Amino acid sequence: MILQTLAAYYKFLVLQEKLDRPGWNKVKVSFALGLDENGNLIRIHSLREERELEKKRVLMPREMTVPAPAKRTVGIKANFLCDNSSYFLGIDSKGKPERALSCFQAAKELHLSLMNNIETPCAIGVRRFFEQWAPQNAVERLKNDPYYEEILQGGNLVFMVGDSFPQKDPLIESAWQSAYDGVSEEEKGELDRCLITGEATIPEKIHPSVKGIPGAQSSGAALVSFNAPSFCSYGKEQNLNAPVGKQAAFAYTTALNYLIADRDHRKLFGDTTVVYWADTGETEYQDAFSALLDCAGKGLTDRDLSDAMQKLSQGLAINWEGNMLNPDRPFYVLGISPNAARLSVRFFLQNSFGEIVQHLQQHAERMEIVPDRKTDYRMIPLWRLVKATVNEKSKDMMPPPKMTGETLRAILTGGRYPATLFNQVQLRIKADRELAWERMAIVKAYLLRNSTDERIKEGLTVQLNNQTTYQPYLLGRLFAVLEAIQEKANPGINATIKDKYFTSACATPNVVFPILLNLKDKHLKKLDGGIRVYYDRQVSELMGQLTEDYPAHLSLQDQGVFQIGYYHQKQKRFEKKNQEEA
Repeated sequence: MILQTLAAYYKFLVLQEKLDRPGWNKVKVSFALGLDENGNLIRIHSLREERELEKKRVLMPREMTVPAPAKRTVGIKANFLCDNSSYFLGIDSKGKPERALSCFQAAKELHLSLMNNIETPCAIGVRRFFEQWAPQNAVERLKNDPYYEEILQGGNLVFMVGDSFPQKDPLIESAWQSAYDGVSEEEKGELDRCLITGEATIPEKIHPSVKGIPGAQSSGAALVSFNAPSFCSYGKEQNLNAPVGKQAAFAYTTALNYLIADRDHRKLFGDTTVVYWADTGETEYQDAFSALLDCAGKGLTDRDLSDAMQKLSQGLAINWEGNMLNPDRPFYVLGISPNAARLSVRFFLQNSFGEIVQHLQQHAERMEIVPDRKTDYRMIPLWRLVKATVNEKSKDMMPPPKMTGETLRAILTGGRYPATLFNQVQLRIKADRELAWERMAIVKAYLLRNSTDERIKEGLTVQLNNQTTYQPYLLGRLFAVLEAIQEKANPGINATIKDKYFTSACATPNVVFPILLNLKDKHLKKLDGGIRVYYDRQVSELMGQLTEDYPAHLSLQDQGVFQIGYYHQKQKRFEKKNQEEA
């Protein structure tokens, strides 16, 4: 289904002239070998363009449409009209001159065979260049060229005959298309049913590479790949185990590469690259989805985003920057992660745009909790949620990959959050003793969605709930009041009871709370009358609602409720303090 959806998306992109037809790819090109009509190398042209990158002006390769490059492994395989210095000049910086000569010979044979009967200036120029170029003399010929060192680093080269690029010559273009659409000797084989189109075709043994996935090989990785006997069956080798025709393989990989290259509509969560698209290719759906994932958009407030989610969730069309968004539009979200030379699919979701947005809205509602004084935003973006599960002081800020993928899937499908998300947050709370807003929002959302005990959910409100008598919640509130008493009695204290006792109080209340209440009595003696009475009354009210003995142990879920109670009570204290200061 993933391949079929991508292949269908490719067709829409071709119709909209956003992608080239089969056999052609957009490739980053750095230099052009300038030839005259006799094939003599006159000069090397830089095709790089100056662009702004990280607030600096840098030279970047130009994107050009050229004949589709071949899928390379360890063997030698030449590309037509666009390749590196090994294939076009017979030299490189890898210290393997014999291999570079073999690469040049392969390129020479390819270009002479495809342009043998074409008598245009571009074809004659390129043909004569390969006939007369001597790789053994290339270093001596080019070593004084200002671009020599850069060319050896492996950037793509094209030809330029006079002022013309050969790939734009109609006859050369036609010759390449015929060669690409035809079946070479090495591609010949038995007909099989294409899994994407359903047509009888000769399957493509090696599919084009998918490029641009962080952590994967820079030369590209495979979404479909069989490279060992244990993965194969019925005597079929390589991708013949999953038969896909050449055109269909080109279509799905080209569409996926297009999505990955679109930085405005691509997200990275941990090691998972997430791409998303509407079935007919309208970018406004991608724009809206990006803004809702990030909880931010150009000129948009939290209110704007909340209203948009609310209307789409109700099945209402909305105006997004002058374009109407239909909640019934089919929408797709694909999460992929690197795995050596291959790609792992973390998740693939297909649903109406409105349904996916509705799940985002439900997640946002579950996550809503009174913010602490440190935050400068009101809606928690997904990147911030994932970041809250790791130690921000660590050099390795990568969250567990499996947890990230499972969390995103749960959010976008409305499913149960993975237990690893809750466990990871609990580990960070116990290690850092930091109950940050994002972490408390995760605890609240997890318990609301995953717990089946309705009593647990009584305290899982946005703000302090004075009505619930659920014991773990009350114990968390009581701990916050005891900490406040200590801070009031010892102004400027560096470490409070939270630093020493919080983790133990969560897990084994019957061991810790008698100690804390004894400390409370000593702290109250330091306070003046009115303040002492105020805090003593708070403690008495909470103690009066505790109808059971202190539990010997709290389950992990009840520890989360304890933390929410503590957090609510503490934020209520800060709220009162801010009101008094105002």
